[in-house]
Amino acid sequence: MKTLWAPWRMAFIEASHKPAVTGQIKKTKAICVFCAAQSGKTSVKNLVVYRGTAAYVIMNKFPYSNGHLLVIPNRHLSDYGKLTADEHAEMGLLLSLSREVLTQVLKAEGFNIGMNLGGLAGAGIREHLHYHMVPRWAGDHNFMPIFAEAKCLPEHLEATYTKVKRAFDKF
Repeated sequence: MKTLWAPWRMAFIEASHKPAVTGQIKKTKAICVFCAAQSGKTSVKNLVVYRGTAAYVIMNKFPYSNGHLLVIPNRHLSDYGKLTADEHAEMGLLLSLSREVLTQVLKAEGFNIGMNLGGLAGAGIREHLHYHMVPRWAGDHNFMPIFAEAKCLPEHLEATYTKVKRAFDKF
């Protein structure tokens, strides 16, 4: 059997499964990764590709496929019902723009768009809601997830970021 290496996944695994040490838990407010990314400059380091007024677009650091984008409100909230009309409108426009960019740049043939609200729905980051936009191609994941419990990403995250960011810069 061959081994597929995806070393960038370890950061996600380790961050998601840190055991609590009794007696050493400090009561400090955790910094939301989306808020931290939003507050910095737009760059390959934070993977932000586009900033709007009420929302922004960032590449998923742990993508399901190349070009996996997240559309996130600037405001830190987890309750979908508390989004303002302006936030809903801009997030919708950014989903449309993201679809256009991924179609042009990566020649995506289809998309999965969705939002996981709450841990039971599969949200990895529950405290700051966000849409996922996952580009798809014919045969993109084929037999690998079924037989090898693995997926193949044909391009490095930073290379995809450069292409996608360049396209967003035109808008």
